[in-house]
Amino acid sequence: MKIRERMEGHEEAIKVETLIPDFQGLGLRAMVRARPDVLNHNIETVRRIFPGVRAKGDYNYSLELLGEVKALQPNMVTKSGMMVGLGEEWDEILQTMEDLREVNCDLLTIGQYLRPSKKHAPISKFYTPDEFQKLAAEGLKLGFSHVAAGPLVRSSYHADEQHSAAALVLA
Repeated sequence: MKIRERMEGHEEAIKVETLIPDFQGLGLRAMVRARPDVLNHNIETVRRIFPGVRAKGDYNYSLELLGEVKALQPNMVTKSGMMVGLGEEWDEILQTMEDLREVNCDLLTIGQYLRPSKKHAPISKFYTPDEFQKLAAEGLKLGFSHVAAGPLVRSSYHADEQHSAAALVLA
């Protein structure tokens, strides 16, 4: 059976989540005009540690980018993700979550940083499942539509559930 035949009648069930770079100021408007169901730009980590994790990025610019998406398309679902275990403090995590909510970010993923090679930053802490649950609860209190937090959570973790949660809030 051909792919097109299998897809017929199921188009409305297909959702598109786009994970974008900061674009260095270029291409964001075109991406917003494409109207993905979820536009994701990961903050990666807390402000203090950010320069060591994303040397070519800028914490404030990442926040501005997410805010600009909402300015261009207020009903577009935005998402961000961060890693923990890089030496951040609990209050810095909460501040990052607050910063994301200030630009009306709808969805958040929080996962354990896992060192990909010896060239990368070492792991400073392994968070417990209970700590991840507390972070998720804090995120919901701050107003995120959905927070996926856990040791193995990554940016696309349960993306369908996250989209459904945001769709209910934004409807």
